[in-house]
Amino acid sequence: MGKRLFINIKELYGILPLEVTRLQGEMMDRVESLPNAYLLVEEGKIAAFGKMENLSLDEMKGVEVVDLTGKRVMPAFCDSHTHIVYAKSREQEFMDKIAGLSYEEIAKRGGGILNSADVLRNTSEDELYRISCERLEEMMEKGTGAMEIKSGYGLNLESEMKMLRVIKRMKESYPILIKSTFLGAHAVGREYVGRQQEYVDMVCREMIPAVAAESLADYVDVFCDKGFFDVPQTAQILSAAAKYGIRPKIHANELDVSGGVQVGVDYGAVSVDHLERTTEVEMKYLKGSSTMPVMLPGASFFLGMPYGNAKEFIKSGLAVALASDYNPGSSPSGDMRFVWALGCIKMHLTPNQAFNAVTINGAYAMGVADKVGSITVGKEAKLIVTKEIPSLGFIPYCHHTPFIERVII
Repeated sequence: MGKRLFINIKELYGILPLEVTRLQGEMMDRVESLPNAYLLVEEGKIAAFGKMENLSLDEMKGVEVVDLTGKRVMPAFCDSHTHIVYAKSREQEFMDKIAGLSYEEIAKRGGGILNSADVLRNTSEDELYRISCERLEEMMEKGTGAMEIKSGYGLNLESEMKMLRVIKRMKESYPILIKSTFLGAHAVGREYVGRQQEYVDMVCREMIPAVAAESLADYVDVFCDKGFFDVPQTAQILSAAAKYGIRPKIHANELDVSGGVQVGVDYGAVSVDHLERTTEVEMKYLKGSSTMPVMLPGASFFLGMPYGNAKEFIKSGLAVALASDYNPGSSPSGDMRFVWALGCIKMHLTPNQAFNAVTINGAYAMGVADKVGSITVGKEAKLIVTKEIPSLGFIPYCHHTPFIERVII
């Protein structure tokens, strides 16, 4: 891969020391930057950076030099919650939502997740890989350099394994950093409707051991919420996964104050995600834990639900990450720039707070803050080079004006 030297960078954003793996409370409103900068990439990693006045080009003979005069550089987005491995879009349900049906009503009619499972089961692994890669490439073009991808549209052993094998192939085929999550408890498969506890038992007895045997999942997830899985069932699944050393990431408090945050913290979850409906109790429970609160404003936007109360979380001293929740039913977009903008426009975060939520805190929420998410010597060079824009805050402000000159992954 050799060496590449980027010079005359108008401003370099997101500079952090290696030991800082997340930003909490008032620290979330700080973005360290360097004007008139250079950045050296060697063998795919950030080797050095600094002010142009301190750079000796004589010492860089034989290095490929890229002049970025007028351009700004920032770390690529880190999207810690996606469901991009699915077989078919669900625009009919989009029409149902327009007609007034809620997410829960569509699910009760056999739609939603179960619809996606029906189609996926009849889709070959190769075809599933092909269409999922199209989404992955789209997200990379829009600036995402690291992401977590969940299963959960199989809902039986064979199809869940198929999804996880597709994610493994994507890991092996693309330079983007990918983490995989087993979400067999996304809903109850059709064969087990009315026998939810039997389904949970099957997830623990059959699915988790099979997933662990092929090392297909970095994390395990459960949809711990009203109408899906309760706290005891969630704890049962997390306990089964813990026997194989698989840490949790939890869907919690999207539809109700579910107890998902508490069970997630109790089991050492890397993150608890959604959090559209939380109270001071959840905030206090998260205090002092290693668990990252992740909010998904794309789902709130698309479903017309409340937005997570990120401002209060930050005021209480907590960290917050924002992710896309890219999926066919409730957030059909993986544009993290739009997520950043929604964090500002709808959640009233400052551009700096939302920037940190989609970079370093997103990296922390999938366990890769030591590798990506900031401008740090030794981290992977996953970068966004902007067009000539007036400031960092311009990016969420002009939320759909093209701002990317190039993505380096």
